[in-house]
Amino acid sequence: MSAGINCALANRQIITHLVREIFADVYPESRVTMLYDISHNTCKVETHIVQGKRKRLFVHRKGATRAFGPGQIDLPLEYRHVGQPVLIGGTMGTSSYVLVGTEEGMTQAFGSACHGAGRAMSRTQAKKTWHGRDVIRDLEAHGVLIRGHSYSGIAEEAPESYKDVAEVVDAAHNANLARKVARVKPIACVKG
Repeated sequence: MSAGINCALANRQIITHLVREIFADVYPESRVTMLYDISHNTCKVETHIVQGKRKRLFVHRKGATRAFGPGQIDLPLEYRHVGQPVLIGGTMGTSSYVLVGTEEGMTQAFGSACHGAGRAMSRTQAKKTWHGRDVIRDLEAHGVLIRGHSYSGIAEEAPESYKDVAEVVDAAHNANLARKVARVKPIACVKG
């Protein structure tokens, strides 16, 4: 697990560097900063309350992300007073969301929240339903630029193959696992 997380960290560092270089070429006055960096799948040793007692646990998050509430010592200082940033990705054509962890989420779900909308259909079914060229054209009509290594890869990620991210975010917010902060809209997507 550690090797996989380290590989993902190195990959994100390289991608971030390349994005900064591109922005510097296109927008020399721009500065790209990172809001928060977290692996897609994690396993961390954490301390949580279980049946009234503090216990050290291995918390494996697959399909979830850490969402620690305010005051948690494991948070970076800049986030400790408000809680951990929670990034819930949408699709290539829908909004994504920034939320913040809550104290109630610490007790309900070991400080966890979902990390995306989740698939509504399999990749195989999506490829049978949509063609990559059509997905590109439809998203371009809505102002979203898509680039990918194959039309098949783009088809399997068609926005309609995912659950409604707004409903998923509302569920996390209403359950008080994480609190909504901002909605962000895509302008470009690169599928690797």
